[in-house]
Amino acid sequence: MKYEQEIIINKPRNEVIAKFSDPSSLKHWQEGFIFMKPINGNLGKEGSQNLLKYKMGKREIEMTETVLTNNLPVEYTATYEAKGVYNFQRNRFLETPDNNTRWISENEFRFNGFMKLFGWFMPGAFKKQSKKYMTDFKAFVENGKSVLDS
Repeated sequence: MKYEQEIIINKPRNEVIAKFSDPSSLKHWQEGFIFMKPINGNLGKEGSQNLLKYKMGKREIEMTETVLTNNLPVEYTATYEAKGVYNFQRNRFLETPDNNTRWISENEFRFNGFMKLFGWFMPGAFKKQSKKYMTDFKAFVENGKSVLDS
C-alpha cells in the first residue's frame, strides 16, 4: 500500500526542522509515544537505528527505525519495522514563497502474517494515523500545542 500526504506548516522551514529532528519533541506530536532508544550508530545519521515504543489502545508496539537518508532540511527517509509491518517513509520539507513549510510524506507499507488482513481491510487506518501525526505536528510547531495536554 502506497500513499502520499502533505500539509502546510505556517512557520519557516528552519523552525519546522528544529522540532522534527529533536527526539524530545516526539511525545508532543505522536500520540502514544513512550520512548526512543538508539540501538545502532549515531542518532539521526544514515544507517543508524532506534527502538521506538508506542501505546496504541491497550497494546504496546515496538518498532525499529532505520535512517536511510538524512539531508535535512530537505529530506529525511527511514524504514519502520514492527511485527508484521514494514513502512518505508520519505519526508520532504519545501519552503513556500510566503516563508512557510510544505511537508510531503510518502509512505509505503508492506504486511506479513495476520497484519496482511489488517492492511487489506483497513488501509484507511494507516492513512488516518499518518495524517493525525502531521496535523498534530503542525499544531505543535505553530502553537506549541502538545498531544500530552489532551
